[in-house]
Amino acid sequence: MFQEYRRRRAAGPAGLNQLPFDPGNKKSLQYNDRAGSAENGGEASYKRQRTTLLPDTVQNLESPPMDLGMSDPAAWATAMNNLGMAPVGITGDPILPDFDPTLGMMTGIPPINPMMPGLGIVPPPIPPDMPVAKEIIHCKSCTLFPPNPNLPPPTTRERPPGCKTVFVGGLPENGTEETIVEIFEQCGEIVALRKSKKHFCHIRFTEEYMVDKAIYLSGYRIRLGSSTDKKDTGRLHVDFAQARDDLYEWECKQRMLAREERHRRRVAEQRFHPPSPPPVVHYSDHECSIIAEKLKEDSKFSEAAQTLLTWIERGEVNRRSANNFYSMIQSVNSHIRRLMNEKAAHEKDMEEAKEKFKFALSGILAQFEQIVAVYHSASKQKAWDHFTKAQRKNISVWCKQAEEIRNIHNDELMGIRREEEMEMSDDDTEPSETKETEESALISQTESLKEENDSLRCQLDAYRNEVELLKQEQGKGRDEDLTKDQQLKLLQQALQGMQQHLLKLQEECERRDAELEKTKEEKLQLDILIESLKEKQEPAARKDPSDHQDHVSNLSPICSVSQEKESMLERGLPSSPIKSEREALLVGIISTFLHVHPFGASIEYICSYLQRLDSKICASEVEALMMRLQHTFKQEMSGVGASLEKRWKFCGFEGLKMTT
Repeated sequence: MFQEYRRRRAAGPAGLNQLPFDPGNKKSLQYNDRAGSAENGGEASYKRQRTTLLPDTVQNLESPPMDLGMSDPAAWATAMNNLGMAPVGITGDPILPDFDPTLGMMTGIPPINPMMPGLGIVPPPIPPDMPVAKEIIHCKSCTLFPPNPNLPPPTTRERPPGCKTVFVGGLPENGTEETIVEIFEQCGEIVALRKSKKHFCHIRFTEEYMVDKAIYLSGYRIRLGSSTDKKDTGRLHVDFAQARDDLYEWECKQRMLAREERHRRRVAEQRFHPPSPPPVVHYSDHECSIIAEKLKEDSKFSEAAQTLLTWIERGEVNRRSANNFYSMIQSVNSHIRRLMNEKAAHEKDMEEAKEKFKFALSGILAQFEQIVAVYHSASKQKAWDHFTKAQRKNISVWCKQAEEIRNIHNDELMGIRREEEMEMSDDDTEPSETKETEESALISQTESLKEENDSLRCQLDAYRNEVELLKQEQGKGRDEDLTKDQQLKLLQQALQGMQQHLLKLQEECERRDAELEKTKEEKLQLDILIESLKEKQEPAARKDPSDHQDHVSNLSPICSVSQEKESMLERGLPSSPIKSEREALLVGIISTFLHVHPFGASIEYICSYLQRLDSKICASEVEALMMRLQHTFKQEMSGVGASLEKRWKFCGFEGLKMTT
C-alpha cells in the first residue's frame, strides 16, 4: 500500500504540486527528458492548481517560496515529516524510503489539507499595505515574466460602468489566438476575443471581477516557447475597454435594480396604507331588513349608517322603497338623543376631572407657598449669617426658582377660575342637583313617550303611503291621458293667440309704413314746388317789389302746409327728450331717489345726493332735464311766506296713464 502511495506521489496529479524553482538558489527549474511522464503530470497538476485559485486574488499564480533550502535533504525531509507528508524530491523520488505516514499524527499535527494556506495550492491572504511580489507564470506555449518591482505600476484609464472587456496590447508578432486564450482563460471564462493585425486584441469576460484579474497581468513580459527572437517576445499592456454590450448590460442591470427597488418601496408603502373599506352590498328587501336591525344597535350603528348613506347616494330611493328608507332614517334620528346623553355624561366627567385637577393644583400651590416661606425665613438676618457663601448662593437660586414655578402655577389656577367665571356669566342660573335628577327623570319619561308616538306615526305614515301608492297605480293611466289632452288643448290655444297677435302686428306695421311713404312723397313734392316758386320769384322781385309781396303772401299758405306736414312727420317719428345714456342714468337715479321721498325734495337736496356719485353734476343741468320730462317729474310749491319752497316729486305712474 505504501509503495502504491509513493508511485502516486511520484506521478504528480494526485500528489503535491512541484515547485517551479529552487527556493534555495532562486533559479528556475530545468526539466529533462528522462522525467517526461512526471513533467506531463506536473503540467496537468499545474493547470488544476490555477483553476482552484480564489476569484479575488489572482496575483499569486505560483506557490510562495519557502525559507527552507534544498541543499540539506534531511532538514527538508524532517519538515515534510512534521507536516504529515511523504518526503519527495524535486523529481518526484522519495527522500526517505522508510517514511511512516502516521508519524505526523503522533506529533500532534493533523494530516495535510490541500486547501491549507502556505502550501502553494491556495495563496494566503495578503495584507493591503504589503507590496505584492509577482512571479513567473508558465503556460504550455509561452512563459510570462513579471515586471521590475521597482518600476511604478502600469497606468489604466477610468473604468467604464459595467466593464467586462479589456484591451490587451504589446502582443508578440507570432502570437496566436490560442496563446491569448491560454494566458487569459486563467482569469475567467472568455465570451469573445477580437484580435487585430497590429499586435493588440479585445477580450470580453462573463463577469466584471474577471477584468481585475486580467488587469493584474499588465506589465508582464511574454516569451513564446524558449525563443528569444523579437517576433516571439512582447510586453503585455492590459487596460479597461469601452464596449456597447457592456454598457447595455449594465444599464439593463441598473434598470432591473431600479424596478426591484420601486417594487420594494411600493410593497413597503402598501404595508402601511390603511385597508380599503369593505364593498357595500346592493339594495334589496332582505339587506334592508338587516340594516334596519343594525341601525337599532349602538355597536353596529356606524357601519349601518355608512351603508344607508351609500344607498341614498346611489339613488336607490324610489316610490316602492321610500317607506323602508323613511323607517331607517327615523332609526338614525333616534340615535341623536343617545349621542346627546353620552355627550352630557362625558361633559360631566370632564367637569369632575377639572374639579380634581383644580383641587390638586391648589394643594400643590399651597406647598409651593410653604417652600417659598421657608426660603424667605432662611434669608432673614438671624439664620442667614450662619450659612456659608456657597450655601447662601444655593438658597437664593432655589428661592428664585421656587417663586417662578409658584407664579406659573398661580397664573394657571387663576386662568381656570377666570374660565369658570365666564361660563357662569353665560349660564346665569344653574339648577341644583335635585332638580336635575327630577328633570332628568321627567325628560326620560317624555322621551320614551315621544319615541312611542313617533313609532306609531311612522306606522301610520307607512300605511298611508301604501294606500296612496295603490291608488296612484290604479288611476295613473287615466290621469296621464287627461293631462296629455289638456296640455295639447292649452298649447293649441296659445299658438292660435300668438298667430292672431302676429297678424295684427304685421297689419299695423304695413299701415304705418304706407303712411310714412305717403308723407315722404308729399314732402318731396312740396320741396320741389317751393324751389320752383323761389326760382320764379327772384326775377319778378327785381322788376316790381309790390308783386313780390303778393307772391310772398301766396307762398305763406303753402309753407304753412309744409310745416304742418313736417309736424305730422315729427309726430309720426317722435323725438326722445333723453339725448344720451348719461341722462338716462340720471333719470333713473333721480326717480329712485324721489320714489323714496314721496313728499318731494328740493333741487339742492337732489344735486347734493348726485354729486356724491359724480362731482361734475350741476344743479342747472339736473333742473333742465327734469323740466323736459313733465310726465315723469313735477314741481310743486310748499310753505307760506318766507318759508316758501319749490319741491320736485316723482309722477311717473300717473304720467304713464296720460301718455298712453
